[in-house]
Amino acid sequence: MKKNIDPEKQKKLAVERMEILFKKAEDVFTKNAERANRYIAIARRIAMKMNIRLTKIQKRHFCKHCYSFLLSGVNATNRTRNGKIITYCKVCKKYTRIPLTKRKL
Repeated sequence: MKKNIDPEKQKKLAVERMEILFKKAEDVFTKNAERANRYIAIARRIAMKMNIRLTKIQKRHFCKHCYSFLLSGVNATNRTRNGKIITYCKVCKKYTRIPLTKRKL
């Protein structure tokens, strides 16, 4: 007999798991980059399955093209230019441009 879990509890649990995976990816990246990339892939899969949006901080921690974990100065370069944050991924050699906008009060 299946136990039905409340959808709100499932989403809360999924968010907690994603946060843990992103923290683990950051911790393990210097030792094993492939494992960090795997943690990011699992977190993305959880978010897609549960239909949960990633936070802005989480979105900026992986490349949108090759889905590898990005650590500034190691395998990514961040700079600002013309009102945009430009992140260059050294793995797939592609750029991601994020516009800088003023916060709404």
